[in-house]
Amino acid sequence: MERVVNYLNNLNKNNNKEWFDNNKRDYLEARDVFNQFTEELIKGISQFDSQIKNITVKDCTYRIYRDTRFSKDKTPYKTHMGAFISQGGKNGGHSGYYFHIEAHNTNYIGGHILSTGIYRPLPNVLKSIREEIMLNGERFIEAVKAAEGFNLDISDLLKRVPSGFPVDSHYAEYFKLKNYFLVQYVDDSFLFSKSLLEKTVAEYKKTLALNNILNMCVDYSNNRE
Repeated sequence: MERVVNYLNNLNKNNNKEWFDNNKRDYLEARDVFNQFTEELIKGISQFDSQIKNITVKDCTYRIYRDTRFSKDKTPYKTHMGAFISQGGKNGGHSGYYFHIEAHNTNYIGGHILSTGIYRPLPNVLKSIREEIMLNGERFIEAVKAAEGFNLDISDLLKRVPSGFPVDSHYAEYFKLKNYFLVQYVDDSFLFSKSLLEKTVAEYKKTLALNNILNMCVDYSNNRE
């Protein structure tokens, strides 16, 4: 992964079409390294989560080209690479496992991360997750605790408990969440390790219980619709 990080660092310093075109070979090599790792990561995760066994690299990865139409930032290229390994792929609406590498000194996420969960779920799915916590909150909390080394992201909260959920509940703060995902920041030494694949799979395995709960909520919501 050192090649990927080095390329992203260079791109971050030269985020323009001329430089990108002149260094296209470096991009393709970095992309190939990332995609090959993603392919192996899919295989590794599928050993404990059978829901993603038929997912392809293309289902999980993203284009490096930014959509700048509605952004004040007009730099044309992303300075990160990510793969969202999930049932139905990155656009399937399910919870999954996100692997993210980012150039140094950028302000996108703030570093390399391993993450599991669901980001910006549809309103019906969000309601289903909150209902599950209301009814089976201890199971939710135990699943979060089982993911040792990860933290539940609480950066995006409602100011008040949403309508329809008890404000005096032991789980009231969890109802306020707009996203439900675990996150673990990792450094370059983690990414450059010869055992990166094995270590990453082992970390994601800790998050399986929460991923299963969230996907149960997604499926219940979809069936209810």
